[in-house]
Amino acid sequence: MKTEKLIRNADCILTMNDDRTELAGADIRLKNGVIAEVGHALSSTGETIDARGCVVTPGLVNTHHHLYQTLTRAVPGGQDALLFGWLKTLYPIWSRFGPDEMRVSALVGLAELALSGCTLSSDHLYLYPNGARLEDTIDAAREIGLRFHATRGAMSIGESSGGLPPDSLVESESTILDDCIRVIDAHHDPEVGSMLRVGVAPCSPFSVSRELMRDAALLARDKGVMMHTHLAENDEDIAYSMAQFGCRPGQYAEDLGWTGDDVWHAHCVKLDSSEIDLFARSRTGVAHCPCSNCRLGSGIAPVRAMRDRGVNVGLGVDGSASNDSGNIVSEARQAMLLQRVAAGANKMSAREALEIATRGGAEVLGRHDCGRISVGKRADIAIWDVSGVCTAGSWDPAAILLAGPTQVRDLFVEGRQVVRDGLITTIDLPRVIETQNLLAKALRA
Repeated sequence: MKTEKLIRNADCILTMNDDRTELAGADIRLKNGVIAEVGHALSSTGETIDARGCVVTPGLVNTHHHLYQTLTRAVPGGQDALLFGWLKTLYPIWSRFGPDEMRVSALVGLAELALSGCTLSSDHLYLYPNGARLEDTIDAAREIGLRFHATRGAMSIGESSGGLPPDSLVESESTILDDCIRVIDAHHDPEVGSMLRVGVAPCSPFSVSRELMRDAALLARDKGVMMHTHLAENDEDIAYSMAQFGCRPGQYAEDLGWTGDDVWHAHCVKLDSSEIDLFARSRTGVAHCPCSNCRLGSGIAPVRAMRDRGVNVGLGVDGSASNDSGNIVSEARQAMLLQRVAAGANKMSAREALEIATRGGAEVLGRHDCGRISVGKRADIAIWDVSGVCTAGSWDPAAILLAGPTQVRDLFVEGRQVVRDGLITTIDLPRVIETQNLLAKALRA
């Protein structure tokens, strides 16, 4: 049953509303999963949360993840490889996963996100070995209590047909499309305030056929769901597209119906100027994954150029096998730093990077009910304690990406408290971590 809560006396509330209002010493009243009031000296009959010494932001949004990879961090042989070599190292390990590995990895990954201030996450699950199903991650998200966008990924071209993945990890295209229909019909909730949406997400142009890309787009639009894939991640990706399709990735996407405001692409590190213009015109979204792009040596995505031309950009932590972490606030700081390295110290502020991590991500996922603190929006709130050592001496505690914590004190999703005093409230996290480590040990053996 939904209840009322009052967050009181926040040192600063960064609303990310249309005016980018910042309020000092202010309150937020949450009622029935929605933000009911924002202002000063508010009253409530519900529980009161004292936010003195804290900065309050909208919950952060993660637009790209592979939760199953939380079980394969820092794998030897893949630690210093580029994308294709990294995948070749990890595919055989992932082929030994089953439902338990998928579910426990998702629990750990989602808990890590929640502790870093994330209230809404997408996940791209594109392999289903040994009876694994999309429901393994959906059930984990329900248990943790995060708002979740599960995408039914797929690979259909194995090594024997010229693809990158081993044949054991690919599926027939009819099986893929049938299961997309099944999970959408079973789980997708398009309503305002939805806790669970489902998307269609062929893995990448180098692991599925042209026909599957086209058919997946037709299916998604028939069902009214969003579409997601990897695109233009590194130089190898561009070379593959030119050799196999005779065009750049952006043109390939447009030809197959993979542009529009119901589409978002992960990475887009190597988009050129014409492709950026295409994405801006078509309102196609981008999931920017700066830490993973650094780890795999892929490059620095042209986020400054994308935003200047009106492309919707959100943040993604990507999988923990290529990021090593699933901390979304650290991802926001990395995004800010990389744009400064690429274009100059004045090219991305701490507040702009935080905006990308909140309302930017919500807009990429089509969630205009999330990502900002405004009356009528969903009660997804992150409270950051800025009274500690990491903020000591800061002249602007609201610039939390310059000097601030990387873990929340409190987190609310749909008005429900998922993190309290820095601890997950919804699961026994130490026990889940113990199970995760046992599973990892078994895979290594």
